[in-house]
Amino acid sequence: MRDYEQELQQSQQFLTKHDDFLIVSHVQPDGDAVSSTLVVGWLLSCLGKKYVMVNEGAVPSRMLDLEHASDIINLSVAPLDRKYSHVICVDCADFARVGTVKQYFNEDVQILNIDHHATNDSYGAVNYIVPDAAATAEILFDLVTYMKLELTKPVATALYTGLLTDTGGFRYSNTTPKVMQIASELLKYGVDGPGICQRLLEEMSPAQMKLLTRALNNLFMSEDGKISWVVVNEQDLEATGAVYEDLEGLVNYPRNIQGVEVGLLFKVINDNAVKVSMRSAGLVDVAEVAHHFGGGGHVRAAGVKMLGNVNDIINLIIEQVKSKL
Repeated sequence: MRDYEQELQQSQQFLTKHDDFLIVSHVQPDGDAVSSTLVVGWLLSCLGKKYVMVNEGAVPSRMLDLEHASDIINLSVAPLDRKYSHVICVDCADFARVGTVKQYFNEDVQILNIDHHATNDSYGAVNYIVPDAAATAEILFDLVTYMKLELTKPVATALYTGLLTDTGGFRYSNTTPKVMQIASELLKYGVDGPGICQRLLEEMSPAQMKLLTRALNNLFMSEDGKISWVVVNEQDLEATGAVYEDLEGLVNYPRNIQGVEVGLLFKVINDNAVKVSMRSAGLVDVAEVAHHFGGGGHVRAAGVKMLGNVNDIINLIIEQVKSKL
C-alpha cells in the first residue's frame, strides 16, 4: 500500500538535496504536461536551484501565454550542449514518453518521476505517482502545499490550466470534489478561469475548423454503433494548413456520438507509423487496450504509437476494443 506522506517527503528531499536539474514532460505536450513543467521550474527557482526545461517538440502555441512557457526548449530546433545527472519527469506515463530527450541523461542519472497515470511503471529513483489524481497538476499542488510555498498568480494559472485540460473543462469523471476544491483555491489568486477555458477548449483556428470538417467527412462506425473512429493523415494537414496540435480534442467527436462506447483517432505520421488516441464512455478500459500494444494512459483516455500500415492497425485496434465490449 502506497504511503502518500512518504512520497511527498522523498520528492522534497530529491529537490532539496540535488541541483542542476533537467525537467522534461512527454512528447507532444498537452496542457497538463506544459503546466507541470512550468510549476516544477518555479518550485526549483523558489529553492534557488539551477534547471533547464525541455521537450522533444514545441509547446502548443495556445499555451505560450503561460509565464515562462517560451523558456521550455524545443529540442528539435535547439539541441542541449551537455548531459544531466538529475532529471525530473512530469506527466510521463512511461520512460519512452520522454522521447529523444533521454539522450541527454547521464548513465548515472537519477530521476524524480511525478505522474498520475495508472500504467506508470515507476522508472524513477523516486516515484511520486498518484493514479487517482485527475492531473499531474493536482499532485504538484499537493507538493507545493506540503513544501509550504506561497503561490503566485502565474503559477496558479499554470496549475489551473493542467486541471482544466485533463478534466475536459471539469466535465470528465475524474473531476472529484478535491479537484474542484483546488480549482476554487487557485481562483483566489486571480486566475482567469473563463478566459483559459475559452482559449484552450473552445476557440478554434480557421485551419483547425477546416481539418475538423475534413475529418468528420470520413468518420466510420462499427456495425453495432459502439465504436467510431476518424483517420487523419499528412495530406489532411497540408490541405487545411493545420498542424498536429490542431488535432487536440478531435478524438472526442466520434466518442460523443450517442451509443458510442469508444471513440478513436488514427493519426498517420508516415507510411509506417500511426498514433492512436482512444476515449471511452466508461464501459471499456482503453488503458488496457493501449497497453496491449505497448501504450498506456487512463481508463477513459489512452494512446499508443504503432508501426505498420494504417488499415492493419485500425483492424487490430478495433478487434481489441470489440473483445472488451
